[in-house]
Amino acid sequence: MNDLHETDILTKVTKYNLIRAGRMLHIDIHEALHGQLAGKFVAVPNLISIVAKQEYQGVGETEAQALSDCLVKIKDVAIEKMMPTHKNRAEGEES
Repeated sequence: MNDLHETDILTKVTKYNLIRAGRMLHIDIHEALHGQLAGKFVAVPNLISIVAKQEYQGVGETEAQALSDCLVKIKDVAIEKMMPTHKNRAEGEES
């Protein structure tokens, strides 16, 4: 991938939707095509413009493993708790 910078990260994304308590939670599975992620596949719960805290993201050697790891981490967690607080987002902190 000669058109990318060495530090760029390019991912292929597969999307899942989880409906919980009448609300939609998106889970994007990222597969690194260029650059490095926390694992070969990373599952990232999100509300489109708000990404879940890293502790609720799943990692695995396959898409299925990353999704399973994520689902285990979020099983008993309210959607609001997964997301960074408004204060942290405003300050630009990573949660």
